[in-house]
Amino acid sequence: KYIRKAKMAANRLLKSVQLLACSRQLGVLHNARCLSSSATQDTSTRKHLSLELRDGVAVVKMNSPNSKVNVLSQDFSTELVDVMTEAFNNLEAKSIVLISSKPGCFIAGADIGMLDAAANEEELIAISTNGQSMIQKMEDCSKPVVAAIGGSCLGGGMEVALGCHYRIAMEDTKTILGQPEVMLGLLPGAGGTQRLPRLVGLPDALDMMLTGKNIRPGKAKKMGLVDQLVKPIGPGIKDIAERNLEYLEEVAVSTARKLTTGEISMPSRDRKWTNIKGLTFNLTTNNQYVRNYVISQAKKMVMKQSGGHYPAPFKIIEATKVGLEKGLVAGYEAEAKGFAALGMTSHSKALKSLFFGQTECKKNRFGKPAKETKNIAVLGAGLMGAGIVQISLQKGYDVIMKDNFEKGLARGYQQIHSGLSTRVKKRAMTSFERDQTMSNLSAQLDYTGFDKVDMVIEAVFEDIAIKHKVLQEVESAVGESCIFASNTSALPISQIASVSKRPSQVVGMHYFSPVDKMPLLEIITTDKTSKETAAAAVDVGLRQGKTVIVVKDGPGFYTTRCLAPMLAECIRLLQEGLGPEKLDSLSKKFGFPVGMATLADEVGIDVAAHVAEDLSQKLGVRMGGSDVGVLRSMVEAGFLGRKTGKGCYIYSGRKGKSKAVNKEAEQILEKYRIPVKGKHEDKEIQMRLVSRFVNEAVFCLQEGILNSPVDGDIGAVFGLGFPPFLGGPFRYLDSFGTSEMLDLIYEFREKYGDHFEPAQMLKDYAKDPSRKFHIK
Repeated sequence: KYIRKAKMAANRLLKSVQLLACSRQLGVLHNARCLSSSATQDTSTRKHLSLELRDGVAVVKMNSPNSKVNVLSQDFSTELVDVMTEAFNNLEAKSIVLISSKPGCFIAGADIGMLDAAANEEELIAISTNGQSMIQKMEDCSKPVVAAIGGSCLGGGMEVALGCHYRIAMEDTKTILGQPEVMLGLLPGAGGTQRLPRLVGLPDALDMMLTGKNIRPGKAKKMGLVDQLVKPIGPGIKDIAERNLEYLEEVAVSTARKLTTGEISMPSRDRKWTNIKGLTFNLTTNNQYVRNYVISQAKKMVMKQSGGHYPAPFKIIEATKVGLEKGLVAGYEAEAKGFAALGMTSHSKALKSLFFGQTECKKNRFGKPAKETKNIAVLGAGLMGAGIVQISLQKGYDVIMKDNFEKGLARGYQQIHSGLSTRVKKRAMTSFERDQTMSNLSAQLDYTGFDKVDMVIEAVFEDIAIKHKVLQEVESAVGESCIFASNTSALPISQIASVSKRPSQVVGMHYFSPVDKMPLLEIITTDKTSKETAAAAVDVGLRQGKTVIVVKDGPGFYTTRCLAPMLAECIRLLQEGLGPEKLDSLSKKFGFPVGMATLADEVGIDVAAHVAEDLSQKLGVRMGGSDVGVLRSMVEAGFLGRKTGKGCYIYSGRKGKSKAVNKEAEQILEKYRIPVKGKHEDKEIQMRLVSRFVNEAVFCLQEGILNSPVDGDIGAVFGLGFPPFLGGPFRYLDSFGTSEMLDLIYEFREKYGDHFEPAQMLKDYAKDPSRKFHIK
């Protein structure tokens, strides 16, 4: 009897010691806000995570309700802490698997709304330190913790995975890993700046954090970011995505069990000097002199590419450097402070507002179309037409590409095949998927099969007579429900639709070049465009992967209309004797990705001349300020820009990457030379350009061309390259001040003329400093 009691007491003591040891090891008593071991959450109240025990393996599944993705919200993070604590303390669980129940998403990152709601740096420091503490506890656990990654593993999700001891990734096109916080003006705030360089080495870690690039599974394995890849399996009775997720779980559970029994060894993180990989890691990450050189080069690269406009990359470098030099504790502190400081900057707030704006523009405000668009035809196999075909094919559409010439079709077909082959090289698709995608394309010279098409997108030459001819031909070949979309940058859609038998089914779909890279699609509706047509156009654009804004019809729509007056001011500055290189330098220093003289060459001098003349006739003096004769003379001389090798610059070398100022173009400018009325000081030149852009944006909102300031900001940033760190023209006006902008415009009107005409809405907002275009 006494022996029996002694054994029971010994067992209870042993369990208590084990629990105490695990609790101490995990730091359960540290940071009570993040983790409370004395009163774990009632499992019945969990919404985001669940735990099940399977043959000694605790399987933690993440599945946020009513959402396509898992994000690290406050509630999600609290549940993650609670469920992981339960798994840590469960004596039957010898190892742990962390996996998502959502095909295509592990954890997409932190809840941006939660970060944006922080009132001060102290709240952001708390968010960062809680995240660091939570993930550190995972890393400190004596039980093997395996991350089974399928789909997007980004930002905070990547940091959670880094805290696990072993990472398995599904080797498919949907799985991506990355630290994109820099895109929001932030740094990885839950230990990412500390763990990543220690895992993959300083150069690769900085490359990931400073660019925010996505890493595919194959590259991740080579880098050491993941330890094991799982090949997807073929179709069966179940949905492929669901079956692959089940298979990933099976592999992860088996691996976790084997890590416990010793059948699989935990990956060694020791870096030996005796092999090239270890030698490179030790030199670039652990050797002070080489490490400092890597860091100095990273700073130079950031300055060159960003112009110093973005503080986040420098804070990332700083936090990483502190951690490698002074250890994890100091690194965590630098990371949390940097995260908090960045979160309160205007840069981060502007970038977060763009994130929210993009999210809004991913919704179809017209609702789901009654009829799904399945088959698309594209007229014109040129650069734009072929680009539209490619993005349509990639998203599963059956596409007809029609052109008038076999040579044109061949060129377009080659462009599409080359574009898809580039995706194969980047592991975004397999060669089989490329060939399968190409098989959905029909390239032809006639209208055969157009009777089965749901939408026709024309991308022919910008000439109203040609547009009319094409529209009438199409309507005679298609069914009555077919939608006709025009990819025009400036011609009014109502004018194009004037010859249509069904004007309610005519809409504008303005793509930006190169189509497969530029994210924006500007959809233009007329007073006669039906809601169903608009809904279908938006639906197609969203499926093509575009960020969509919908604007009302009018001269130049929104994007071209904002760009035109700024380019007119560029020409005036060139007439005043400012050189194209100086003009490029100043516009890039302001934050535009491309200099204005270079942009004119990219757009095409002939296109710029056509738009300038057209908009000047329709919108008056506000589109002027310069002599359009400059552009006409350049066109007559054959200086059409990059496409002809000569514009403001002369382009030479591979793909015309090297350029020199075109002296003959300068001679043309000399004929149209005008005196300088103001100062050619850098700031004044920049504000002459920017004020004309933002003023016209306000006109578009005032006239109802724009639906909201959000659409205006998204269109300007993602279509025209307005500096992202300023958040778009309306966010910029809120920050700069409407009264200050109005004063500048009045000053410039006094100096340079009536083309500086302020919008009435700008005047109205300037009267009341509390009025903002954005509420927050």
